[in-house]
Amino acid sequence: MRTVIVRDVIVDPRSRTPWWLAGALTAALVCSLFLAIGLGSAVIPAAETARLLWAALTGGGISAQDVPTYQIIWQIRTPRVLLAAVVGAGLGAVGVAMQAIVRNALADPFVLGVSSGASVGAVTVSLVGGLAGLGIYAVSAGAFLAAIAATAIVYGLAHGGSGVTPLRLVLTGVALSFGFQAVMSLLVYLVPSSESTSTVLFWSMGSFGAATWGTVPLVAGVVLAGLVVLHRSGRSLDVMTLGDETAASLGVDGARTRRTLFLVTAGMTGAMVAASGSIGFVGLVVPHITRMLVGAVHRRVLLVAPLVGAVAMVWVDLFARVVAAPRELPLGVLTAVIGVPVFVALMRRRTYVFGGR
Repeated sequence: MRTVIVRDVIVDPRSRTPWWLAGALTAALVCSLFLAIGLGSAVIPAAETARLLWAALTGGGISAQDVPTYQIIWQIRTPRVLLAAVVGAGLGAVGVAMQAIVRNALADPFVLGVSSGASVGAVTVSLVGGLAGLGIYAVSAGAFLAAIAATAIVYGLAHGGSGVTPLRLVLTGVALSFGFQAVMSLLVYLVPSSESTSTVLFWSMGSFGAATWGTVPLVAGVVLAGLVVLHRSGRSLDVMTLGDETAASLGVDGARTRRTLFLVTAGMTGAMVAASGSIGFVGLVVPHITRMLVGAVHRRVLLVAPLVGAVAMVWVDLFARVVAAPRELPLGVLTAVIGVPVFVALMRRRTYVFGGR
C-alpha cells in the first residue's frame, strides 16, 4: 500500500511536461526584467534602455548627456529589479519546502518566526545603534544575524523528547513570531523618532529600494545555493509529506532531513529578509499556484515555483514604483492585497486540494 501511495505522489500526469512551462516562464522573466528596468517614475524608451544596458554589460562608452539616464538604468533600477527576481524566486521555493517540512498547506517562509526575528534585529540596529562599522549594511546585517538567532531559538524550543515534530515547529514558530513582533513594537515605542520609526515600518513591510550591486550578488548566491539543495532534496520532500514513519520505511530519515532543510530555508529567508524586509503571501500562494500547473512532485514544483515567484515579484515591485509615483508603496501591502483574493479563490476551487493531492 505504501508503495502505491508513493507512486501516486511521484507520477502525476501534470508533472510530465514542466519543461515547456519552465521555458515560457524563463522567457517571461527576461522580458519582465527588461520592461521593469525601463519603466518607472521616469519612463525610458526600450531602445535607449537596451543601448545603455549593452554599454554597461560590454564596457562600451556613453556620451555625457547619457550619464544621468545611465545612472538610473544601471545603478538604481537594474540591481533593484534583479533583487526582486531573486527574492521572488527564493520565497517561492522556500514556501514549497516549508509546506513539505511541516506538512501544512498554510506554511510559508515566515511561519517559523524567522521574519519577525529579523525585524527585531533591524529595528534594534536602526533605533538603538550597533554594527556601525558595517555602514549602510548595518541594518541588513542585524536582520540576518537576528534571523539566524530566531531560527536557533525556535528549533531549540521545538525540540522535545521525540525530536522535532512538524506540529511542534509550527506552534513554536507562531508563538515566538508574536513575541518578536511585540519586542519590535516595544522598541519603536520606547525610542520615539519619527524618521527612524517611518524607516523601520517601511522596511518591515518590504522594499527593494535599498538594492545595490553590493547586496544583489550576496543574496543571489545564498538563494541559488539553497535552490540547488532544495531541488536535490525533491524526492525526500515527496516522501516526507507522507509522514515520518512512511519516510523511514522508504529509507528517508525525516528528522535529519527536516533539520537540514530547516537550516537551509532559514538561511535563505534570513538573507532575503535582510535585503528586502518582510514580504508576505508570496511564499504561501506561489507553491499552490505551481502545484495547480505541474502537480505535486517536488522536483517539478521546485523547478517552476522560483520562476513563478520571480516573475510575480518583478511586476509587483514595478507596480509599487509606478502606481503612486514618485512615492513608493510598501511591497507587503501589495502582496497582501493581491494574495488574499488569490488564496480565497484557490480555496473555493473544487478541483484543487491544498497540498496538491
